[in-house]
Amino acid sequence: MSKVLLLQGNQAVVEGAIAAGVKFFAGYPITPSTEVAESLAEKLPKNGGKFIQMEDEIASMGAVIGASLTGKKVMTATSGPGFSLKQELIGYACAAEIPLVIVNVQRVGPSTGQPTSPSQGDVMQARWGTHGDHWLIALTPASVPECFELTLRAYALSEKYRVPVILLMDEVIGHMREKIELPDDYSDFPQAERKQPDCAPEDFKAYATDESLVPAMPAFGSGYRWHVTGLVHDETGFPKGTPAATLAAANRQRAKLENNLDDIVQVENYRMEDADFAVVAFGGAARTAYETVDMARAEGLKVGLVRPVTIWPFAEAQMKELAGRVKGILVHELNCGQYVHEVERAVNGKVPVSLYAKYDNEPATPAQLLEEVKKAMAAL
Repeated sequence: MSKVLLLQGNQAVVEGAIAAGVKFFAGYPITPSTEVAESLAEKLPKNGGKFIQMEDEIASMGAVIGASLTGKKVMTATSGPGFSLKQELIGYACAAEIPLVIVNVQRVGPSTGQPTSPSQGDVMQARWGTHGDHWLIALTPASVPECFELTLRAYALSEKYRVPVILLMDEVIGHMREKIELPDDYSDFPQAERKQPDCAPEDFKAYATDESLVPAMPAFGSGYRWHVTGLVHDETGFPKGTPAATLAAANRQRAKLENNLDDIVQVENYRMEDADFAVVAFGGAARTAYETVDMARAEGLKVGLVRPVTIWPFAEAQMKELAGRVKGILVHELNCGQYVHEVERAVNGKVPVSLYAKYDNEPATPAQLLEEVKKAMAAL
């Protein structure tokens, strides 16, 4: 049996987390992500989980890292300044390869900015916010049902690759309400499982890998002891700062994702079959772009939408392929221009790339975006 609900995007994330088997949440309320914490505070205890409101965002990250080490699926949620505070421990989770999911419902910044207004200003921060070379995954939903679906996918990827996954939303998607059909019982949903060691505890090396390059991850308390650190380490898990160990750790963490881009990177194409001009947009900005494409088609313009669902790793191959079949590209994002630089780099001058940046605290209307599309097409 199923049920039809009218939910916010934030509430759909919570349903996805419960369906994925999340058993621990630590966070601190912050607009516009508060509904995630609020709903999980109600639902987690009813589903065998624990909810903790921590004293700040730094402590929240530390708590979910610790809970993940015990074998639990974990989540934290934040926005704006809170996401900035989490960055040091996001780096720790990347270095130690701790599976966890971070929901970031973007708002206007910097600093306090405008807490109730939409933005996509954290695109580059999601990828490069913590210091040093590191690798993670970020997904960006464009509808309430997709908030549910991508939360499930976030856990599948996080557990499979032992990597932090960011659900990079924006206030539009977090607070909008849409109809969503959900099952009455989540027990039939497949549960992502971590790779477990196939050796005796005394033979276990915490970061030894097979061809997948993903180490096994036994839960603390299961009889396997292993050392966890943010320092560069070898396969034993203990610090080793030699050039060879540093290079090996970085290359393996990078390759475990780059070798699996076909599994990780998702891009949606809308009305692209015969398009000779493409709009690239994601999240809340893509909501506008769908209607803009339909309006353009009604006027006889062969315009389509390319929507990155996986925003990091960047859809390099897809953007290079796109440049080979359209005459021009317009990137629309709710910031001063961030993702556009990656698109320009991938396209490498093969076709013109223009930008419609909307950063006045309101999303663009379809008519506004259509006007920018026409300008870009006229300039070809």
